[in-house]
Amino acid sequence: MTNTRLRGTSFGRLALATGAALALFTALPMSTAHADASGTFYYESATAGSQQIVAPPLHQCMTLFHATGASNQTNATATVYYDGNCANEWGSLQPGQYSNNFGAKLYSVRFGS
Repeated sequence: MTNTRLRGTSFGRLALATGAALALFTALPMSTAHADASGTFYYESATAGSQQIVAPPLHQCMTLFHATGASNQTNATATVYYDGNCANEWGSLQPGQYSNNFGAKLYSVRFGS
């Protein structure tokens, strides 16, 4: 009786290396998942005077206190809303843009596109 032995192939080693690389890549945290904008968002509140949000988090709805004017001095687009849960959009302020022509008070803002 003859025993035959199968030798490892380069295909098997390639599949193993590819699988290990894929497992390593999926385990790494995504750096933009919880990133913040840099800069400051300034706004005038009808009830609390001058306010600011420093280094606001991206893609998170943030409360404004009856905003009547805003200046976006961050590096991200600021979308401002008439309601407190980022649903009824007024529009967007690009980085460096100011407006006090909202037509009503604003109650929330979200940064990032």
